Amino acid sequence: MNETTPPADAPGRVILLTTSHRVAPGLLSWPAWQALHGADAVLCADATHPQLPYLREAGVRVEQASPTAQELVDACAGGRTVLVIATAEGDRPLTDGLARLAGSGRIAMPDLELLPASYDLPGARLLDLVQVMDQIRGECPWSSQQTHKSLAKYGIEEAYELVEAIEEGDRDELREELGDVLLQVVFHARIAEEDPESPFSVDDVAGGIVDKLIHRHPHVFGDDSADTPEDVKAHWLRTKAQEKQRSSVTEGIPLGQPGLALAAKLASRVRTAGLEVTVPSGEGVGYELLALALRAEADGVDPEAALRVAARAYRDAVRAAERAGA
Repeated sequence: MNETTPPADAPGRVILLTTSHRVAPGLLSWPAWQALHGADAVLCADATHPQLPYLREAGVRVEQASPTAQELVDACAGGRTVLVIATAEGDRPLTDGLARLAGSGRIAMPDLELLPASYDLPGARLLDLVQVMDQIRGECPWSSQQTHKSLAKYGIEEAYELVEAIEEGDRDELREELGDVLLQVVFHARIAEEDPESPFSVDDVAGGIVDKLIHRHPHVFGDDSADTPEDVKAHWLRTKAQEKQRSSVTEGIPLGQPGLALAAKLASRVRTAGLEVTVPSGEGVGYELLALALRAEADGVDPEAALRVAARAYRDAVRAAERAGA
């Protein structure tokens, strides 16, 4: 604070303090605490603002008030600093009013400062998703009745739509489909909380995969080293084998996946294990497709993806034939 008294016509200063509801109340930046303690007046329109108990505990006197833009300008007269704690809605009428006064050119405006007191960390919007899903599960007539089994088909559909967005190279579609897949994860985790015998939450899901990633990346989080992608894969497979203690390389391969993908996955496990396996022979297109899938996997080609590329080309040919015949 200045030791000299500012002139009566000094315009003063307005500080609009913003906080994130995704950060625990009371965890504010040092500049924010300095501004709060140094202001001549601290105002907040929301009497239930989550920051208020912590500000009072820190000795900051907060007045509940919803000043108009003109009233706020008048309150700054004489060089006073008035800090306004923004509400969740953002105090749009106040900021719009200040902008109009500044644009009029008829009023000596106080200095205006936007001071973020807390910031969202990466991934903070995931908290919003969990909160929204919790409310939907409790209040939506359809969502409240869903089970893991009833949602299973949507998980498959969303996974295929994600793959299609990747193959099409559509960035906007990719972002949307990733969100749809994420929704399935959060939805299933929310349903799992209600299980009477073995409930778990989305935090348990996230914690499990975090532990798995750390354990399977000793070259990142431990003392091991890996200089090539092949080294990383070897680490992963070795650690996974120790965790699973499987009696067969075929364990853990979902048989419900598409046939070409299933054949390729089996072939990958066999090749990694160094097994010599006689490929079964028989009559019919199924065995021919199996041979093609095994050959593709050996050549480093995903047969499922390759067939989808060819199928899209066939789709385009069908459309061309339809246009030609129209």
